[in-house]
Amino acid sequence: MSTALATQNGPDHEAIIIGAGVCGIYQVKTLTDMGMDAIVLDSAGDLGGTWYWNRYPGARFDSESYTYGYSFSRELLDEWHWKERFSGQPENLRYLNYVADKFDLRKYMQFNCKVEAAHYDEAENIWRLSLDDGRTLTCRYLIMGLGLLSQPTMPRVEGIHDFKGESFHTYYWPQEPVELKGKKVGIIGTGATAIQVIAEIADKVGSLTVFQRRPNWSAPLNNSEITEEEMADIRKRYDEIFANCAKSPGGFEHQPDRRGFWEVTREERLKLWDRLYDEPGFGIWLQNFREIFTDEDANAEISEYIADRIRQRVNDPAIAEKLIPKDHGFGVQRVPLETRYFEVYNRDNVELVDISETPLERVTEKGIRTSDREFEFDIIIYATGFDAITGAYDHVDIRGVGGQTLREKWFDSPSTFLGMFVHGFPNMLMPAGPQSGSASTNYPRGIETGVNWCTEFLKYFRDRGYTRFNATEAAEARWTSHVEKMYSTMLMRKAKSWFTGYNSNVDGHEAGKVRYFVYNGGSPKYVQRITEIAGNDYEGIDMTSDTPHSPRMPLQQMGDAAD
Repeated sequence: MSTALATQNGPDHEAIIIGAGVCGIYQVKTLTDMGMDAIVLDSAGDLGGTWYWNRYPGARFDSESYTYGYSFSRELLDEWHWKERFSGQPENLRYLNYVADKFDLRKYMQFNCKVEAAHYDEAENIWRLSLDDGRTLTCRYLIMGLGLLSQPTMPRVEGIHDFKGESFHTYYWPQEPVELKGKKVGIIGTGATAIQVIAEIADKVGSLTVFQRRPNWSAPLNNSEITEEEMADIRKRYDEIFANCAKSPGGFEHQPDRRGFWEVTREERLKLWDRLYDEPGFGIWLQNFREIFTDEDANAEISEYIADRIRQRVNDPAIAEKLIPKDHGFGVQRVPLETRYFEVYNRDNVELVDISETPLERVTEKGIRTSDREFEFDIIIYATGFDAITGAYDHVDIRGVGGQTLREKWFDSPSTFLGMFVHGFPNMLMPAGPQSGSASTNYPRGIETGVNWCTEFLKYFRDRGYTRFNATEAAEARWTSHVEKMYSTMLMRKAKSWFTGYNSNVDGHEAGKVRYFVYNGGSPKYVQRITEIAGNDYEGIDMTSDTPHSPRMPLQQMGDAAD
């Protein structure tokens, strides 16, 4: 349909969702189930989002698999057999394809089409999307299913394109097999992704040189296979499992220890930590005492415990100390989970280079040069992270009322209402946006919450004949202030983390400048707040109709529920 015809006869689609990952797949199902004309656009060659792109060795869940999958269909839960407690990328992508095919969702999806711009047309009350294939599409509702970690960043080092061997960011790991046997490999970065890659490839390459700027705390994944008998038991307990996730601040099965840190003896704390360290998943982080996130002394004690466990696993004491963070405490940012990562540094073919001591100078034709020496490689891997949370939004030219760009509005820090609306950007929804309950939790649990809430909101909105919604300025200000205040009690505010908007490879994201990305109140509190707001006729959202004589909802200020 041409743009002119779309204007005369209505938009091309009632809703367009950007992103065919976990969020977009579920969102298009809920909207088409309610009879809405909705499609999904994605720049990738197929669906999957995170699990389409991240094909690097070792890529897998850090959530227990059976807590990651969708909960909306009992039939789906009964059919799917998770093979590992923490499932790997190939299986995860198979799962998402299975879901899409089971519910016949592919017919609503378009791939290999990147949205370059999305502009709100005030006169027509529609969104106009410009695609890289030259098309323009229009819609009434624009729904952002962009991944929170989907805009990779490269290091600020000269000569990246000079290297004559293979090189790639982990996010763009080639789909065809990469021959690692006997190769000299360099990897830049020691974050969550690098920790998975390093542990997986160290025994497969000829040599591995790890360039570390800052070490990360990490704890054992303790993965294992799930037998038929275990999976049958999990299926019986799904209601209980998802109920536990809903009660947990992080959306996982792991519940915090409700005892006070200082109310138990040092011996009792050590006994708990010894048990949790050897159990699967995030227990050592999320089943811990709540004070480790807010009390400097409590955090220092658990940090020293984890440091000692690292020292026990690394043969060279000097190397061990280099692998122990000194600039932040354990658990104040999302904890990477590892499988024999620290033992990698006991191998003769692995070298750790501390680039805080000998900085990177440039990438050369043959490898990487530091201030100390030049290293020659066959392959260079960039595990240098993401322009997190807002990065994917910044890379689309999104313009709202008066032509204001979302990038400009969010440059210092995002401001939202509930993490799902942005004042001045009418008819745009973010089921799992910045400051929502998704970024700081088990992602799919937060995503399902957001998608379900947005879907119910659109039902309410359409059933009453409204055609335009916009969060009020006051509601957005109150919510953003609430999010900011919650950072003040958390030790995470002191960490150089993507939770606080730190990425030295992105302009304006330098250390010391906190960007309030995530909601720190925990999943139960977030759900309670958004449920209250829905129950109060979606206060804080101005709704109007294009029809002159249609009723108009009074402009309501957000009440105490968002304080």
